[in-house]
Amino acid sequence: MSRDKKNISCVQGDITRQPDLDCIVNAANAQLKIGGGVAGAVHKAAGPDLEEACRPLAPIRPGQAVITPGFNLPNKKVIHCLGPVYNIDKPSDRLLADCYLNALRLADEEALTSIGFPAISTGAFGYPVEEAAEVTADAIHSVLPELQHVSLIRMILFSNNDLEIYQKALGLI
Repeated sequence: MSRDKKNISCVQGDITRQPDLDCIVNAANAQLKIGGGVAGAVHKAAGPDLEEACRPLAPIRPGQAVITPGFNLPNKKVIHCLGPVYNIDKPSDRLLADCYLNALRLADEEALTSIGFPAISTGAFGYPVEEAAEVTADAIHSVLPELQHVSLIRMILFSNNDLEIYQKALGLI
């Protein structure tokens, strides 16, 4: 989808293998350490320098975004966001939206032109995929007019089912 010369897309794949993106978003834990899921994959691909760069930035709160170099990743930067634990961190919808809004604004401030997101909070944090996709779509569409540099936003999703849900929520199908 193109909106004001901005392209939004969804792909099924590995977020650590997106060489055409300036930055990717890590679905981080509060301490910004290696973990399971996306955080584990991002830290493993980036190498040990990532955890070292994260140390002085931690801890972060749900909805907050911080940025580091990408190290061994094919991306210049990694933006780390802590998504909400569904129905524990409240209001879950606002905190999830803040992840996307804060990451996009941070990327724009850094003059990055392309960014890739995972489905934040839908794994171990228990956010229902359909609800998360709607929150994500609303957040992305609401911030598009203020973005000066970011022109490509890509959702990188683990499963075909998640891909279809996010494509529908974003108005791509």
